[in-house]
Amino acid sequence: MASALWRGSWTTRLRIATGLILFTYAFSHFFNIGLGLLDFEWMNAMQDGRQVITRSLAGSVLLYAALLIHAGLALTSLAKRRTLRLKFSEALQVTLGLLIPLQLIAHVVQTRYAHEIYDVNDEMGYLIVLMWPYPVLWWQSLLLLIVWIHGCIGLHFWLRLTRWWRASIPYLIGVAVLIPGFAFAGLLTEGRRMWDAFADDGLREDYVAYFNWPSGDAFQHLISVTSYGRMVFWGALALTAAVYLGRKIMRRRHAVRISYIYGPDITAEKGMTLLEMSQANGIAHAALCGGKGRCTTCRVVVEEGGELLHPPSETEARSLAAVNAPPNTRLACQIRPTHPATVFRVFRPEGGRNRAHASQGQERQLAILFLDMRGFTARTTGQLPYDVVFLLNRFFDEIVPAITSSGGTVDKYLGDGLLAVFETRDAASSARAGLHAAREVGRALERFNERLATEHAPEIRIGMGLHLGNLVLGEIGAAGHAPRTIIGDTVNAASRLEGQTKELGVELLVSTQVLEAMETETADLPLREFQLRGVSEPVFALPVAQASELEMQIDLSEQ
Repeated sequence: MASALWRGSWTTRLRIATGLILFTYAFSHFFNIGLGLLDFEWMNAMQDGRQVITRSLAGSVLLYAALLIHAGLALTSLAKRRTLRLKFSEALQVTLGLLIPLQLIAHVVQTRYAHEIYDVNDEMGYLIVLMWPYPVLWWQSLLLLIVWIHGCIGLHFWLRLTRWWRASIPYLIGVAVLIPGFAFAGLLTEGRRMWDAFADDGLREDYVAYFNWPSGDAFQHLISVTSYGRMVFWGALALTAAVYLGRKIMRRRHAVRISYIYGPDITAEKGMTLLEMSQANGIAHAALCGGKGRCTTCRVVVEEGGELLHPPSETEARSLAAVNAPPNTRLACQIRPTHPATVFRVFRPEGGRNRAHASQGQERQLAILFLDMRGFTARTTGQLPYDVVFLLNRFFDEIVPAITSSGGTVDKYLGDGLLAVFETRDAASSARAGLHAAREVGRALERFNERLATEHAPEIRIGMGLHLGNLVLGEIGAAGHAPRTIIGDTVNAASRLEGQTKELGVELLVSTQVLEAMETETADLPLREFQLRGVSEPVFALPVAQASELEMQIDLSEQ
């Protein structure tokens, strides 16, 4: 997962590295301010310790280089964008990032610059009383909040690639709220203390001498430097806008016209995929996989200009063949028109406008469990329907809690059986939950059979197939009446494994995919190979005679 965190070009990695440096500095700075809530001497002591690092030659070069590089990369990225259409979270991060320099420049000038040029003792108390109680205090407080939100969004975008991040979000949200709250409390507490001190003429003179308070001319110079700094920033922003507009104009000169059947007609930049052209121009275009070529919902029929398109790749051709698409059908996410074309969107997303987000589907790698009651038809022949329903409900009341308590959910009931899915944060935890559930179902069945024996009723036998693989989870059915379910080859394989338990006379078959996700050593296990109907590749699985005794074959001590 470390490689995934640092995946990308050198500019991407550099932006991440500089962002982490700045976030670390901001965190320590905010925590430092917050100590004013507890003791101003602690606040000053921490500042002195931080400045040993940040005001050393190496620390200064590292910090200010990170600041300039991070800002420069952000402006360069904006200038190179093909469109300014952004997701809300991305737009918020960019907007906050552009607001930061407007207040940060003044902060740097009144602290580091004033210290270096006028030998000002820029302790937290000096900076706070300098702003108190003027509106600039609230602007600087806003800067604190903007910097923190901007950094947290960036950290989320980066760490969401890890397996542990999603589970940690509820706790880290508390930390994200606590830090700026702690800083604001320290700021207000220290501000009131310093304001009271400056109200005393004697103490004020002592503090003015202690801080080496700048003269009026010095303050005018600092204000002028702040203005120059902001002018430089506005100039950089104007240059970014000019480059963006210039590139857009140049691309427009090499644009291509696309006509959609039933409208509209657009002019888009060459080099973009047809799907990107649609999105950039606000045209609704179905693309359930997000434009990754993993579905065919974005497909279009090219009425005119198809002969001028590049031929489909192997992946695109295979996807189109799977849905028996006609020859002039292409995937919008895969084609990059360079000549005028007329296209027809096969799926109009307007028809599903009122569907929930879940209806679009989500691909996950999860464990699923197929369970079936053995000999159900023979057992219930001649029984009254109400007695059959009563037995089934007793059976499910006994075994389903074993599944749900292990982290699974019943996707659907299949008469005398069920399909359960273990939708956890990753494949490993899903496999753990599936194995735990299979064992607990076995134990629950033993307890249920003991009660049936006291009633002089025959015992119930079951078969289970536990498999792990790629699934698509989504709402399937008419809008407003579509239950959430799972589909995919993994479901078929798990069902076929469950069917094999009857022939082997075992309660459970666990596929090697489940065991490998758990990093279980399989070399010494009595695996069986199965050629399952409808499954192209052979599946290897571990037979388990009694699911309740699963631990005798697999070490579940850490599960």
